[in-house]
Amino acid sequence: MLAPALASPAHPSHAYLFHGPGGSGKRAVARELAAALLSEGAPDPENARARAVGGVHPDLTWVTPSGAHEILVSDIDGPVILAASRTPFESSRRVFVIERADELGDEAANRMLKTLEEPPSFVHLILLTDRLGEVLPTIRSRCQAVRFEAPDEADAVAELTAAGIEQSLALACVRLALQDSERARELAGEDGRELREAAQRYAQAAVTGEMTTRRPWIELLKAARARGELAAVALQERERAELELTARKERRRVESEWNDRIRRVKRRVQTGALDLALQLVSLWFSDLAALAWGARELVRNADRLGELGQSPEVAPTQAFAAIELVEETRRRFELNVSEELACEALGYRLEEVLRR
Repeated sequence: MLAPALASPAHPSHAYLFHGPGGSGKRAVARELAAALLSEGAPDPENARARAVGGVHPDLTWVTPSGAHEILVSDIDGPVILAASRTPFESSRRVFVIERADELGDEAANRMLKTLEEPPSFVHLILLTDRLGEVLPTIRSRCQAVRFEAPDEADAVAELTAAGIEQSLALACVRLALQDSERARELAGEDGRELREAAQRYAQAAVTGEMTTRRPWIELLKAARARGELAAVALQERERAELELTARKERRRVESEWNDRIRRVKRRVQTGALDLALQLVSLWFSDLAALAWGARELVRNADRLGELGQSPEVAPTQAFAAIELVEETRRRFELNVSEELACEALGYRLEEVLRR
């Protein structure tokens, strides 16, 4: 779909919507497309391409959400809408890449519509999403959709084993990530394994009826919050570096902006980690159902068949009821409910359905 648009004479669309699971190559292709667009007609095409791929070309803007659950108006107002009205700095085009287009809220999306519908001739927008169904119809209808497929299981596992991950762990991570290669790499890392352990203990406590005595939601929340703290520390280092180069009269404003950004990113990472942890809890119950049916080949925790086999028996109907409760709680997090209370309440509700 993209190659003919870049052939001479080039007639690329003004707006693309790249959709597909994480790890399917959307971001890499977005960078390559931006590089091709920005290098065309440049005095030194290779240099322009290299800077675009490296993310330092002045006519390339890459937007990531700063809100905990949505793209804020401030994320796209100045960086995209206002910037799109200005001529390019050095190229004949300007390219804007917007990640997680499914998180465009109504207000931000409405601000985007005119730019998407009638952009200046030199503007090209590339929207990325892992969840096409959650992209607003008004946004989808104004973009040319380009579908990206997930790598098959064997290729995803081979990628992890090539990075030194043991075969059975690699297989489990790919399956638990629902073949999202980026998430599989995350689960295979040290932080991902800690999150997975906490999720497993939470699910096991629900099965054995030990929620009250073990209080496993505390460990689950601690693991998620640790991920948020790590993200905050990384941004604080960047803040310090910028403040060293900031004039005294501008320091208060810059500090305030960084504090807001760090708070939002910390919240986003923490919420994302907790959502992933609950997905792992849900998949533990799914594996118990698969074993009850005698379908070992469907088990996602492929490296923990022994531990699954030692679990008290859970009927498939009970497992599915538990999965529904977990998924309901995941949806509730979008409403900014108390995470601790939600996880504690979920634990007791899981015990109840698993005892029936």
